[in-house]
Amino acid sequence: MAWLSIRGVEKQYDGNPVLKNLSFSLDRGVQLGIAGATGSSKTTLLRIIAGLLQADGGSVWLDGKRIEGPDEKLIPGHPSIGFLSQHFELRNNYRVIEELEVASVLTKEKEEKLYSLCQISHLLSRKTTSLSGGERQRIALARVLLKSPSLLLLDEPFSNLDPDHKRTMKQVLKKISHEFGITTILVSHDGADLLSWADSLLLMHEGQIIQEGSPQMLYQNPINEYVAGLLGNYTRIDKNDPPTLVGFFENNYNLQNFPLFIRPEHLVFDNATSSHLEVKVGNSYFMG
Repeated sequence: MAWLSIRGVEKQYDGNPVLKNLSFSLDRGVQLGIAGATGSSKTTLLRIIAGLLQADGGSVWLDGKRIEGPDEKLIPGHPSIGFLSQHFELRNNYRVIEELEVASVLTKEKEEKLYSLCQISHLLSRKTTSLSGGERQRIALARVLLKSPSLLLLDEPFSNLDPDHKRTMKQVLKKISHEFGITTILVSHDGADLLSWADSLLLMHEGQIIQEGSPQMLYQNPINEYVAGLLGNYTRIDKNDPPTLVGFFENNYNLQNFPLFIRPEHLVFDNATSSHLEVKVGNSYFMG
């Protein structure tokens, strides 16, 4: 039996289904990324898994026990599940250490290790109001982890971060999963952010799972154009494109029935020969 099992979960708002008979399972220790366009109900799914939102159908099981929703228990949530919302808050005018100490169930030694992994050790004496957005988020993450969850749920943790803080957050999450053995589910509207982080990806559209697998498999073999776009840039070639272009690719691909999708790294510039396609560069932009 899988450690985490989502079985036929359904949810409606005002009679409109937003999660449609959704099922998947997850083994302990895996880092799962869930990607989908805005409105795919990724956050709704996370809140149901966390026990913070009642499903209209189906069930969620963790380590052989069903997770109860807020209609079934007085205080919503699950003691073994940590949930970090993208709308997290820190108390104003408190020192960071004061904000963290009230949440901790760890030993001092483990606390110090966690602060180091989250790269916040140097911030403990600072006031919460003096922190940058990226620093505040890492402190909010540490606050969740101080409760020693076995499952960590992260809702769009990269959405409001600049590139530098995003890189730092990815490094922190990788180290935490490795050092503490925490199973993690992270949702993002940008699947490309998950490629270097996740062990496995699950892609959603309109409340349904449309493809799942390893980052490498989904990137190289997207089931449709929506999935291709979620995971990175691509060029689409089909039968209505210029004859020279279509003729070159039709030697190896049937463009009459299926379009061809090419990632930028699939193209190699070389001297023109009879077996090459001659192209003209329209624009060039310096990107570092």
